[in-house]
Amino acid sequence: MIPNVKTPLIALAIVLSAITLKAQKIDSAKKSPTSADSLMNALAAPPKAEPVNETFKSTRLILSQTTETVKKNNLNFQVIHRFGDIAGSNGGGRLGYGLDDVADVYIGFEYGLTDNLNIDFGRSTIGSLLNLELKYALLHQTTDNSIPVAVTLLGEWDTRPYGSFTSYSSRLSYLGQIIIARKISNFLSLQVTPGVVRNNTPIPPVPGNVQQFFSLQGAARLRLTAHSGFVVDYAHAFSSYKQVQDPLGFGYEVETGGHVFTLNITNARAVSEINYLSNSNASYGKGQYRLGFTISRMFDFNNR
Repeated sequence: MIPNVKTPLIALAIVLSAITLKAQKIDSAKKSPTSADSLMNALAAPPKAEPVNETFKSTRLILSQTTETVKKNNLNFQVIHRFGDIAGSNGGGRLGYGLDDVADVYIGFEYGLTDNLNIDFGRSTIGSLLNLELKYALLHQTTDNSIPVAVTLLGEWDTRPYGSFTSYSSRLSYLGQIIIARKISNFLSLQVTPGVVRNNTPIPPVPGNVQQFFSLQGAARLRLTAHSGFVVDYAHAFSSYKQVQDPLGFGYEVETGGHVFTLNITNARAVSEINYLSNSNASYGKGQYRLGFTISRMFDFNNR
C-alpha cells in the first residue's frame, strides 16, 4: 500500500510560505523606519552647539565692562552715579554719609551697529571727560564647550578740556582691553580683563608718574533669583605711581523689564576706566568708600 504524501507536502508548503512572508515584512521594516525609530535616532544625535545667553545681565558691572554687546539697532542709555565718602574725614553724618556729595556722574549711549559691534559715546564729570568706544564680540561661548569662553575686544578714546593742556594731542588718552568671560553654570559667571592704558599726559601730571601701563580686572556674578544677582568687581593698575589704590566694588543687580539697575559700594570715585585706573587713591581703610548706582535702559529700533 502506497502512503498518502499529499497532506504532509501541503503542510510543509504552508509553513515555508509563512516564513517567507515574515522575512519580507522584516526586510521591509528595515528599509522603511517607523516614526519611533526616527525619534530614537534624533534623541541619540549629539546636541547642536548654541551660543550661551546672558553671561551677564548688562554691558557693565560696577567697574568693568562685560562681554555682552547691544544687539543691532538697539540703543542702551546708561546713567552711572557715584556719591561722596560714606565715612572718614570727608564723610559721616554731617554730609548725609556721602549722599550730599557727588563724586562722579557718567551719562552714556551704546548703539548696536551689528549684533557683535557697538559704538559707544559718553561723558564723565571727573575731568569733564568725553569718551568714544568701539566694542566687538569676537567669540561667543557655546553650549557644547567647543568654544569655552566669550571674548570681546574694547577700544576707547578719551579727550579732556583744554585747561592746562598745551595741545590737542596732550589731552588724549587711550584704553585697549580684551574681555574674557565664562558662564560656569546658571548661577555663576566669571570674567577677567587684561588691558593697557595710555595717557599722552600722565594723570595726574606729577613727577614720577607714567604715561602708559598695563592693567588687570576681575569680576564675578552670582545669581540669586531669575532676575537678580550679587556682583563683585576688582581692578589693578601695574603703574609705578604708588599713590594708586586698587578699586574694589560690591553690588546687587536687578533686572526689571527693559531696565537693569545695580546698587553698589566701591572705593573708586571715577566711573571711566582710564580715570580710576590712572588715579584712584581712595582707601576703604580711611572710610573713602561710597554708594553708587547704575541704570541701563534698552531701546529697540528694529521694525517689527
